[in-house]
Amino acid sequence: MNITLPDTAGRRTNFELKAQPITAAKLGPNPARTVYSAAHVVADPFAAGDPTGPAQIDWHATMAFRHYLADLGLGIAEAMDTAQRGMGLDWPGALELIRRTREELPNARIGNGCGTDQLDLKDARSLDDVRRAYMEQLDAIQSLGGDIILMASRALAKVAVSADDYIRLYGDILSACDNPVILHWLGKMFDPALAGYWGTDDFEQALETVLQIIVDNRDKVDGIKISLLDKDKEIALRRRLPDGVKMYTGDDFNYPELIAGDAQGYSHALLGIFDPLAPIAARAVAELGEHDTQAFRQLLDPTVPLARHIFKAPTQFYKTGVVFLAWLNGFQDHFIMLDGAQAKRALPHFVELFKLADSCGALRDPELAIERMKKLLALYGV
Repeated sequence: MNITLPDTAGRRTNFELKAQPITAAKLGPNPARTVYSAAHVVADPFAAGDPTGPAQIDWHATMAFRHYLADLGLGIAEAMDTAQRGMGLDWPGALELIRRTREELPNARIGNGCGTDQLDLKDARSLDDVRRAYMEQLDAIQSLGGDIILMASRALAKVAVSADDYIRLYGDILSACDNPVILHWLGKMFDPALAGYWGTDDFEQALETVLQIIVDNRDKVDGIKISLLDKDKEIALRRRLPDGVKMYTGDDFNYPELIAGDAQGYSHALLGIFDPLAPIAARAVAELGEHDTQAFRQLLDPTVPLARHIFKAPTQFYKTGVVFLAWLNGFQDHFIMLDGAQAKRALPHFVELFKLADSCGALRDPELAIERMKKLLALYGV
């Protein structure tokens, strides 16, 4: 199979597809690693809503994708930044998403993003303001019986003046949690408003603050997801976690190595890249369950160039690549996103993404992917 694709200068060349999709394998009930896919949402392209107003969601397609993930045996990280949380998906929309996923998939492993995004930053003036915002979301999610992923807060980054502020506020929130939660350390490459989180730009100082929060609230912490795109920093924290506290990698650049682990431990996974790579991820972790690390790496290592391309700077626009692949793979009938985010990357980015997805077996129906890629090229006059 072939397609004519433009290069960065507009020159058109023939590209021959490898066209060898990876066959999925379902994870069993006790996989070798706990794996969450941070799932995207599907916009409703026919809604006549104001782009600055409430999110217009295609609920049928959005929930169908979650059923697909659950059928593969993957956990779902719901209402996280992959779902454009705070970037098109507001808190009422996030809560409705959490409610629907909980009701439709009562037996699935689901973690739900709990943050402070309903608090306008101009109204965030004190720790009490941030505390009230966290508690509003915490109470709403727990009233649905949902488990918590405690997201980083832009409002807290704005008002906190020291590490002690983070320690005090996280202690208050964790004390109100019904079940152990997953903490989330999200780097500024994903959200520039989180610069200086934990009260410092120095990693070593931030590490000590995070560890103190975990140790002080040990019975309320299942694990921590770290999204700094730096494997050495993740490993440094992983090796110092108290016994029984899980490390969930959020490193979309180095996930095969981190999940495989070393003699001193390994990371579980809570990854945005495991949305488009869901079938490959499920099969790879199933191989780990058979103690076949080589097969695990042979499946996941070839996906890293694709992941690094999707998450390249400006990293906060990675969601555009995730939804582009969902469209190419037939999970939705259009490439329209909340807040017009489909326009956040240029055509050469999509062309390279298409090539890399083919090279690692991430195009599940190459003929459909070619047809849709041609439609995108026609939109650009190619």
